Amino acid sequence: MSDPKPEKSDNQLLGDRRNKLKRLRDEFGLDPYGQRTEGLITIADARSRYDAAADEAYKDAEDPAAVEDTRAVVAVAGRVVQHRVMGNLIFLSLRDHSGDVQIAVSKKTVGQPDFGLAKMTDYGDLVTARGALGTTKTGEVSVWAGEGFDVTQDSPAYRITTKSLALPPGKHHGLTDPETRYRKRYVDLYSNPEVMQTMQLRIRIIDAIRDYLRGKGYMEVETPMLQSIHGGAAARPFHTHHNALDIPLTLRIAPELYLKRLLVGGLPKVFEINRNFRNEGISPRHNPEFTMLEAYEAYGNWETMAELVEDMTCTVAEKIFGTLKIEHKNAEGEVTKTIDLSRPWRRVPMAELVEERTGWKFTKEPATPEEIDRLREQNPGKDLKFDGTPAEQLTEVFEKLIEHTLIDPCFVTQVPSVIIPLAKKNVNDPYFADVYELAINGVEISPGYTELNDPAVQEANFREQVGDEDEKQQIDEDFLEALRVGMPPAGGLGLGIDRLVMMLTGAESIRDVILFPLMKPQGD
Repeated sequence: MSDPKPEKSDNQLLGDRRNKLKRLRDEFGLDPYGQRTEGLITIADARSRYDAAADEAYKDAEDPAAVEDTRAVVAVAGRVVQHRVMGNLIFLSLRDHSGDVQIAVSKKTVGQPDFGLAKMTDYGDLVTARGALGTTKTGEVSVWAGEGFDVTQDSPAYRITTKSLALPPGKHHGLTDPETRYRKRYVDLYSNPEVMQTMQLRIRIIDAIRDYLRGKGYMEVETPMLQSIHGGAAARPFHTHHNALDIPLTLRIAPELYLKRLLVGGLPKVFEINRNFRNEGISPRHNPEFTMLEAYEAYGNWETMAELVEDMTCTVAEKIFGTLKIEHKNAEGEVTKTIDLSRPWRRVPMAELVEERTGWKFTKEPATPEEIDRLREQNPGKDLKFDGTPAEQLTEVFEKLIEHTLIDPCFVTQVPSVIIPLAKKNVNDPYFADVYELAINGVEISPGYTELNDPAVQEANFREQVGDEDEKQQIDEDFLEALRVGMPPAGGLGLGIDRLVMMLTGAESIRDVILFPLMKPQGD
């Protein structure tokens, strides 16, 4: 019995790939980086064209060459993720964005150079194959390269269209390390089909949102990413400098103030889906660069926007997933959580919800020492801070003790007005603002306001903000001037696209729904 061949080192394997690159040019006379190819269809489309009756008729014929071959002939392209040489027959598994299909290459059928090309193919190579759809002895639908059509130089049965010079992920386990997956998303996408599926779902979700809003008469607009004054949210911005104008600029933290300017100008319903940038921490639910929907409707209010986001989310869920019961599953496929989007969604004032869950009755006065002690004793490890105003104390308790428990949709209303300087105060109780904070899956996913359009009150609110000094909104004099021109009463909302996609797809981290999440450079 001969000794098994020693495994090659990575350098040797890479050397083999470079040698094959050279052979493609010198021995086969082919460009290893391909060219335009006509007639290609997706793998999913190809599989759907399989005709079982035609396949059986071909197999049952005493002389297949003497009968009409009615099997569908397809041309597909993809990346090789499996490769088996079995004498004069080679099986390859080909993958594109739509799925996998097996390619069968017979030396008797295709001859040279196609069989030689198939034999020297490596994992990760991009190839094209053209042939009839049939099944193997095990019943697997396959493209039988070279069958069902006349092979020519212009219509080859098999070609390597891009030679991969990098080693692929592990043959059996694929790319599994999370950090490597995020850094090398271009490998992650083809080696982990569930990642490709999630990213395509994200695209469909955003398309469905656009379709919904356009159907409601909203116009999509674009507003500046570079701003001389950051506003529209309480957040730390990224700073930059424009050399030609010699002025400091920031990447926008929100588009709100520009979208409201458009209401002043006369556009009645506007929305924007685009990036916001906030110079803050990174977590499973935060990325410094994220996608946000903001929408504004003249003569609406917070209730208009609550109805809009509720109907829109349900419409999107039913259109794409076919259900309002959204299941989250673990790696073993077991359901760990079910989110029920069935309407109507609950609406409850923040103070009422806090009392319901903690027993603390908010009175607009600072919490007493006894109340503080009780809340801390009942919730160890939550690091509750009560050194702010009563409004800040209320939001502290809500955010640390309650928000993460709101799995099914819940509109939390009547938030202290001092926390939200861009919203109108409630007429009956000005301590609270006419707003909602929509929580689903344990996070805020959408805020909605009855927008403040009184320029004097808006200026006063800018000057009386609470919270972190670095996060306070700057006073935007041009925005105040726009309000003086006159902005109609309006409702507005924001919707975190990344968090919405997480909720609908069951992703555990925001990095799993962003194609290229921010990563610290390797070696730093």
